[in-house]
Amino acid sequence: MIPLPDGFLSLPIAHRGYHDAGSGIIENTRAAFTAAIDAGYGIELDVQLSADGHAMVFHDYDMARLTGKPGPIRIQQRADLTKTRLLGCDETIPTLPEILDLIDGRTPVLIETKDQDGAMGPDIGPLEQSVADALKDYDGPAAVMSFNPHSVIALSKLAPATPRGIVTCHFPAEYWQLLNKKTRAHLRTIPDYDRAGACFISHHHDDLGNPRIAELRIKGANVICWTIRSAEAEAEARKVADNVTFEGYAAASPTSLATA
Repeated sequence: MIPLPDGFLSLPIAHRGYHDAGSGIIENTRAAFTAAIDAGYGIELDVQLSADGHAMVFHDYDMARLTGKPGPIRIQQRADLTKTRLLGCDETIPTLPEILDLIDGRTPVLIETKDQDGAMGPDIGPLEQSVADALKDYDGPAAVMSFNPHSVIALSKLAPATPRGIVTCHFPAEYWQLLNKKTRAHLRTIPDYDRAGACFISHHHDDLGNPRIAELRIKGANVICWTIRSAEAEAEARKVADNVTFEGYAAASPTSLATA
């Protein structure tokens, strides 16, 4: 188990960067990551796979919401994606190596690999390899995580020196319609934590009272939670969680937390 660097627990983590669509700062963009660094926050970002095997910094499977062009990001080439403009700003979809160059070790970066199997199964690999390649020469605090335990296990082999975590929640059926009941029940118990060599979980804030969370904490797991959207919710989450992933407000700084 590779432990998380201290910054992942002391700096609130800006969800998809410190974005604000009303100000023209869109999620998972260069501007959002720069704003997080300037505000003293850590960064969480998402990666999807291009058709030619590159990790692209982008959350959705379909491109419509963020680009106005419907269709899976997975069928597009990197060269075309890096020219695809994002709605609400003048930026295009970045690659993970480009964003790591931008961050340049100035703040912790938490990289979520999106499930490429479609059912949280073992049909993964190219995205994890691209992430591992990007991290190979990166000199800064970085960690990887995924909802799909198979992805985290793959990263334990491809990037063994990088801290790993599993993204978790209660997996309610209404939000996870592509997963069958058996898979949801299996993932709910976070059974692959040890097998993945994980050192943390990133758990949904509304399920922090789950006994499994307390069990993992006793075993030494760090707990980050997602996604906090108010100072009040942050204060409540911190009764259990070591840190928060947040958006839509200015999270408490380490200084204000120390004097609270």
